[in-house]
Amino acid sequence: MGETGDHHHHHHNNNHQGPPQPVVALPPGPFMPLGAAKGPVYAPQEQLQSLHYCIHSNPSWHQTCILAFQHYIVMLGTTVLIASVVVPLMGGNDGDKARVIQTLLFMSGINTLLQTLIGSRLPAVMGPSYAYLIPVMTIINDNNNGNFDSDHQRFVHNIRTIQGSLIVSSFVSIILGYSKVWGNLTRLFSPLIIVPIVSLVGLGLFTRGFPQLANCTEIGLPMLVLLILVQQHLHPRAHPILERYALLFCIGFVWAFAAILTVGGVYNRVKLQTKLSCRTDYSGLISSSSWVRVPYPFQWGTPIFSASSVFGMMGAALVSSAETTGTYYATARLSGATPPPAHVLSRSIGLQGISMLLDGLFGTIVGTTATVENAGLLGLTRVGSRRVVQVSTSFMLFFSIFGKFGAFFASIPLPIFAAIYCVLFGIVAANGISFIQFTNNNSMRNMYVLGLSLFLGISIPYYFLSYTMTANHGPVNTGGEWFNDILNTIFSSPPTVAIIVGVLLDNTLEARDTAAERGVPWWIPFQNRRGEVRNEEFYSLPLRINEFMPTRFMR
Repeated sequence: MGETGDHHHHHHNNNHQGPPQPVVALPPGPFMPLGAAKGPVYAPQEQLQSLHYCIHSNPSWHQTCILAFQHYIVMLGTTVLIASVVVPLMGGNDGDKARVIQTLLFMSGINTLLQTLIGSRLPAVMGPSYAYLIPVMTIINDNNNGNFDSDHQRFVHNIRTIQGSLIVSSFVSIILGYSKVWGNLTRLFSPLIIVPIVSLVGLGLFTRGFPQLANCTEIGLPMLVLLILVQQHLHPRAHPILERYALLFCIGFVWAFAAILTVGGVYNRVKLQTKLSCRTDYSGLISSSSWVRVPYPFQWGTPIFSASSVFGMMGAALVSSAETTGTYYATARLSGATPPPAHVLSRSIGLQGISMLLDGLFGTIVGTTATVENAGLLGLTRVGSRRVVQVSTSFMLFFSIFGKFGAFFASIPLPIFAAIYCVLFGIVAANGISFIQFTNNNSMRNMYVLGLSLFLGISIPYYFLSYTMTANHGPVNTGGEWFNDILNTIFSSPPTVAIIVGVLLDNTLEARDTAAERGVPWWIPFQNRRGEVRNEEFYSLPLRINEFMPTRFMR
């Protein structure tokens, strides 16, 4: 159980020339730089120093298990929310919803285990992605007009069509990753572009925060206030335990409070939306879940391949690759690792394509991405250990197979999760902003690129999403539905817009002359396999597995 003191700081070999360390140089003569006499100037840190455990140091086993359970609870919110929104629209009942949640959890466990072992090697949890909702909604709307004998028949037809689309479009990610195209794209990034990409991975989910919390303020707001008070303000003596486990204490406490309100009859005469948000017994999951059920491939029947619905999913595959990449940069920083090199991003996006293929075979309703909230949890607990996330997969698999136990935790009211997201998404966004320390903050050119990427990255997706909410179709509304779906999906994703705008501007505006101001000299060693001694330390595959794999894919 190694604390991170000097755990990952055998920085450089004698024969290794590391990236240039920024030094605060004073000009000659009696002049001091403005503010130098008033306080310290903080040197940039390539790896976060304030973590208790870094990526390859492990807490004791009992702590690991509690922290892993916390990761499971945090990723549960998105899983339940996506299933609760989509399954009723597809024509499914509570039993179908329970089965979809079990399948989503099962695949999250398998995909997370794959990524932490042979993919990115980062402590990132893989979970269902919001990016797929636009093409999924298109499939549902197309099938609504069909002749079905029952709602259940319509549900099965919908989910089989989604399966076919996921299977075909998974090859987009597989080809992008294993052909190394994605890694080569990330070589165009600089620390300046990482700022909007990672920030918008967190900030882009702002509608999942307070707007969802406000669906039931009397539960959500106490959760938010309690979490801040307990985790940050309480007496320092209890601090390490509270800092790591405050989230579980607060969820338990507020969930019990919500149960008391439910039993006390507070929500007996309120509108349906409030009942759905506030009541602890309204999800219908516990009664409709089976005790033991193992998800298996083609459990809904054979996939249906429909050409029109495939292209929208391809757009979503691109978007989830972009969002996952942003989350990986955040996860790497919050686990005390150096930024992931290009070859690691290539192999992890390729593996994400394989995960998406598995999602299609097993019949989840959306594809996979790295979850932002679990990246934030690394920062909240200050435990970036990879083993914790690997152990959390056993909770996902256990609760997906033993459905009644899983349904118990899945019935936590969603405003409680929304309150947690307010904190966790904020940590990820702030973590993105911290990459600006490697660039020249006072360059007007940098401010221009950063400002436009950030603003358009929030503004364009907001327009696309609000337009879709009111008109029931996206702003791109030509005769070709596949073309509409691709563009509407891509431009509804803040990190994807930030990548498009940022890469174009940063690489066309005086890119060569301003390389040092953009932070490129600091960035380049981390992008090449042999450029930085720590790349191998954090990202090499386990058990010399890379010796048995085809080198053209893995290297």
